[in-house]
Amino acid sequence: MRKTRFIIYKTIKQEIIDMSAEKTKAEAKEVTVKDKLKALYNLQVVVSEIDKIKILRGELPLEVQDLEDDIAGLETRIEHFRAEVKECDDIMVARKSDIDNSKALTIKYKEQQDNVRNNREFDFLSKELEFQGLQIEFAEKKIHEAEAVGKTKSEELIVAEDQLSERRKDLEQKQAELEGIVNETRTEEEALREKAKNIELSIEPRLLTAFKRIRKSARNGLAVVSVERDACGGCFNKIPPQRQMDIRIGKKVIVCEYCGRIMIDSELTKEEGEA
Repeated sequence: MRKTRFIIYKTIKQEIIDMSAEKTKAEAKEVTVKDKLKALYNLQVVVSEIDKIKILRGELPLEVQDLEDDIAGLETRIEHFRAEVKECDDIMVARKSDIDNSKALTIKYKEQQDNVRNNREFDFLSKELEFQGLQIEFAEKKIHEAEAVGKTKSEELIVAEDQLSERRKDLEQKQAELEGIVNETRTEEEALREKAKNIELSIEPRLLTAFKRIRKSARNGLAVVSVERDACGGCFNKIPPQRQMDIRIGKKVIVCEYCGRIMIDSELTKEEGEA
């Protein structure tokens, strides 16, 4: 009996020890709001450094994209011009063939007119000759129109091809400039991106999503700002004393009611800066 009690006591004691260990482990895993804010601030610092590298590239990526779009547009336009010129050529060939057929019929009808047996046949052939004459006039008119359109489109084609050649030269130059800058900053940028990725792993998905959304809508890319001189470091609107106190305590994530940025205490940024 005493032995049974001892076993039960030992079992309960072990369970208490295990529960205590699990509790300690859970507490160790629990991330405080202040830790979350520190992680967000560190992430902001890293992505801001990446932004600076992008600024070094200036408008070059946009210029390269614009040139690529222009080239694609010119290539499409040139294809249309070539198709229109070919269409005009096809029209002229077809109409010239119509003229040849009408002339051949005219000769045939004139020969038949010389051998008619009555006025009815003569009138019929006369109408056919008149019709073929009108057909020839119509075909010649269409040929002149096609020649005029074809000439205009050919001139526009030459201009577009010249523009395309210039745009391609500009693109090669801009791409070379951009590639040079990218090569200079590639190592640093890759290291920063890797660092940002590691920091993101320590931030809960919901908070990380909010951070990215705020950053995307912010003009300067700042999603996390400190309170400086009683004002938001993003929009510079005054922050009420009670709200400043809440930010200083760091018990919850607080956003600016004016710009929506996440606000942290300036002392926290100093601590992280020193770290």
